[in-house]
Amino acid sequence: MSKRTRRTFSQEFKQQIVNLYLAGKPRVEIIREYELTASAFDKWVKQSKTSG
Repeated sequence: MSKRTRRTFSQEFKQQIVNLYLAGKPRVEIIREYELTASAFDKWVKQSKTSG
């Protein structure tokens, strides 16, 4: 069993991902294409909505 290393993402990258979603790209496509976890993606969208 291999241990996964935790990836870190820049604020700019997170904003680009959120912008794709807000532009209409399906959530599941973004998650698959960028190999993200659903929980991380959802957190970024939520943070974007609360921070403006």
